[in-house]
Amino acid sequence: MEKTITARTGNEAMAEAMRQINPDVCAAYPITPATEIMQIFAGFVNDGKVKTNLITVESEHSAMSACIGSAAAGARTMTATSSQGLALMHEILFIASGIRLPIVMADVNRALSAPINIHCDHSDTMAERDSGWIQIFSENTQEAYDSMLQANRIAEHKDVQTPVMVTTDGFIISHGMERLEMYPDAEVQKFVGEYKAQYTVLDTDHPITVGSLVLTDYYLEYKKAQHEAMKTAKRVILEVGKEFGKTFGKEYGLIETYKTDDADFIIVVMGSTAGTTKAAIEELRQEGIKAGLLKIRVFRPFPAEEIAAVLSKAKAVAVLDRCESMSNQAGPVAVEVKSGLYDAGVKVPLASYIYGLGGREIYIEDLKNVYRELKNISEGKSKPEQAKYIGLKE
Repeated sequence: MEKTITARTGNEAMAEAMRQINPDVCAAYPITPATEIMQIFAGFVNDGKVKTNLITVESEHSAMSACIGSAAAGARTMTATSSQGLALMHEILFIASGIRLPIVMADVNRALSAPINIHCDHSDTMAERDSGWIQIFSENTQEAYDSMLQANRIAEHKDVQTPVMVTTDGFIISHGMERLEMYPDAEVQKFVGEYKAQYTVLDTDHPITVGSLVLTDYYLEYKKAQHEAMKTAKRVILEVGKEFGKTFGKEYGLIETYKTDDADFIIVVMGSTAGTTKAAIEELRQEGIKAGLLKIRVFRPFPAEEIAAVLSKAKAVAVLDRCESMSNQAGPVAVEVKSGLYDAGVKVPLASYIYGLGGREIYIEDLKNVYRELKNISEGKSKPEQAKYIGLKE
């Protein structure tokens, strides 16, 4: 297979993936830093490069509502948003997942107000972690592109039928230019396949009810069905990731590890910071410190067992959250990691850190200091702190 080597921003890469997928419907409303995705895609629509019906609406709430209508009618449906836009969709996200509509959304991670901020953290997606959407985080432009190509296959699987959001870190990935391997259009379309909805409101020979009132009689059963679909999604994500690897050369899973086989100290992180952490690991390894990385790629469904299996070998662990949960305990990722370790019977010292809120930079030296603190914890020189801020101005 002849790949095209090019340079693209994360937004450009996600728009190109959408072009190759050629969805039936896209409904969207612009918001920084995700505006460019739909702006570029609108150009593809205008130039006749896709057959997509592009719906421009008056708000993100309306965008997701339109997506629900098109998906319920049997159309392959995609959209893009960020931050306050995702928050404005909040009630509609639950409807999309509750009705089991396989919508795919590109979300560019950005801080939620207040105060007003347009830069990256994970507060927007973390606020929607329990909305019933599968959540996939990207380390770089290539992963954003690759994950978008896998998302429809995952969402539309007959045993999943659950919406998917693929995220990138705002400005860091969305506007950062990186090397990108693009695959031939024909191969992408073959991999993604044609979409035929299992159910559609337009099939008058087999009428269905969508958005019905369900009270105490069957609401619990509806939620149990979603619960089971999320459990099944773990298997499907792995199957799609393996097939993607056979087709395009890189296999994807729920997590990714970097030098954890012999690591004494492991950082757990999501998104673009994983790349910076790898650079810190290389420098520390030269100093004789056995540092490793566990990157969570899929946050929903949460890969608790897989994470526990890796961290069980470590002497000390740090979980870095680019989000503040205001629980006074730890960030949302750290809380879930702790829960997974508890269930697996893994007792390892775990420190949690908050970093990068509102786009605050995190540097290689910051991460090296975290590893050094883990070394001190393992030697009994200090105790693990919870929700310790990195890079805070005193």
